[in-house]
Amino acid sequence: MIDVSRRRFIAALAAGTASAALPPPARADCARASSACANRADLRWRPGLDGQRRADLGDGTYLNPILAGDRPDPTLLRDGDDFYMTHSSFDAYPGLLLWHSRDLVNWRPVTAALHTPVGSVWAPELTRHGGRYFLYFHARRPGRRSIYVLHAPSIEGPWSAPIDLDLPDHIDPGHAVAEDGTRYLFLSGGDRVRLTPDGLARAGAVEHVYDPWRYPEDWVVESFSPEGPKIVRRGKWFYMITAVGGTAGPPTGHMVIVARARSLDGPWEHDPGNPIVRTWSVSEKWWSRGHATPFEGPDGRWWMVYHGYENGFWTLGRQTLLEPIEWTPDGWFRPLGGDLSAPITKPVDLGEQPHGLALSDDFSTDRLGLQWAFHDPAPGEAARVRRAGGVLHLKALGTSPADSAPLTCIAGDLAYRIECDVAIDEGAEAGLLLFYNRRLYAGLGLAAGNFVMHRAGLGRKAAKPQGMGRICRLRLTNDRNILTIHTSHDGGATWRKFGVQMEVSGYHHNVAGDFLSLRPALYAAGTGEARFANFTYQAL
Repeated sequence: MIDVSRRRFIAALAAGTASAALPPPARADCARASSACANRADLRWRPGLDGQRRADLGDGTYLNPILAGDRPDPTLLRDGDDFYMTHSSFDAYPGLLLWHSRDLVNWRPVTAALHTPVGSVWAPELTRHGGRYFLYFHARRPGRRSIYVLHAPSIEGPWSAPIDLDLPDHIDPGHAVAEDGTRYLFLSGGDRVRLTPDGLARAGAVEHVYDPWRYPEDWVVESFSPEGPKIVRRGKWFYMITAVGGTAGPPTGHMVIVARARSLDGPWEHDPGNPIVRTWSVSEKWWSRGHATPFEGPDGRWWMVYHGYENGFWTLGRQTLLEPIEWTPDGWFRPLGGDLSAPITKPVDLGEQPHGLALSDDFSTDRLGLQWAFHDPAPGEAARVRRAGGVLHLKALGTSPADSAPLTCIAGDLAYRIECDVAIDEGAEAGLLLFYNRRLYAGLGLAAGNFVMHRAGLGRKAAKPQGMGRICRLRLTNDRNILTIHTSHDGGATWRKFGVQMEVSGYHHNVAGDFLSLRPALYAAGTGEARFANFTYQAL
């Protein structure tokens, strides 16, 4: 039977008067709870926070990805002995979460740089110039596409509001400084634009300076799409690293190409080894590999970060990969990691380092921008959230998950379980989801008189067990893209399996667009508010 203290807490949660969260209910041993644990031998990653997979294997090696889950279009800045990285955050706000590392394998979150919604955020560029930090990125929303810049005196901020550079026809800015100190943004398609000395405005018209290398016509790719230019200077050469072949589509499409020139004005010479990175077969561990940034690591050797889809798991989005490279006698560089399915020696061993972000949340502190982000929010969306006594109060919005701006977090495990106590006002509907975008999601919502089953972005009423009111604990288990739902009317003491299971492997970009990932989410629609407590995440 459920203990008296938890019974009182559940009653207070339903009434909106709970003053202290209880510890989550005990879990069954994972070997009994999920078939995923029976296959643990194939998961060679080291378990980290909440059991999440961790690249550092603890023996001087690491196994990609270095950041699991949807961390695409990585941009990396070396600042002395410190390395900072961020990624495309798309429709998630707060966005552009910055990460810090000293060994390139273990990463801790620092802060979210972007808080003002300007649309879906693509392919940022993080750089430091003149003692100041800059973030350039493309963003698009209905009626406006452009490239923006944020700036800050330190990596922790405060970061400025976004400044529109009025570049509506390009994506994927890459910052570069010429021999004479002139600042440029290199852009998609082989174009560039000169910046003012402070880096906060254009100082001229866009010009075409580079015709990207083209792959053979019979290669299986998505589209040509030259994008993501990164400029690196080494010795007397400037190197331009570009992605071509399309970011998604066929697994063999995306690739990394290189060109070099003595000056940023060109002429640019193609690497005779292009493409230097590509997925050649669908049997490889990582698909659609591209969008690379090379840099000198803490060991004096060179490395590059880029992204890729995990074979069979488009639902996790594009994950961040780290690969060693070597320079050849003729001044080009070559990757050394193969298909990245095997462990690689770490750049440097600094002992045990913090890594990752715990996803379980007792709602005692504000974790917006680190763990939680609204999907496609309106300005001022954060005002919907209030925390009190270990309970997250979320004002209801819209009529369904599609228009309620759910709170989402990024999962990077092949199998995991999420649970949460959910309580609603009379006119509200709220629950747990695996959310891709406003057109595609799955999960279960609690309404006053019924459940609402969500599948493929469509809602359907379902009967609640007898005696269940406006509070329950929900559990979603995503076991390698098989979704199973459980409900509990007594806070997790006993569980009832929901009558429908779902297969969600098709909830990804090649089906629904938007370049996103399938994410755990909380939503509240209708009127009044919903209350959430004791959110737990456990990798299986």
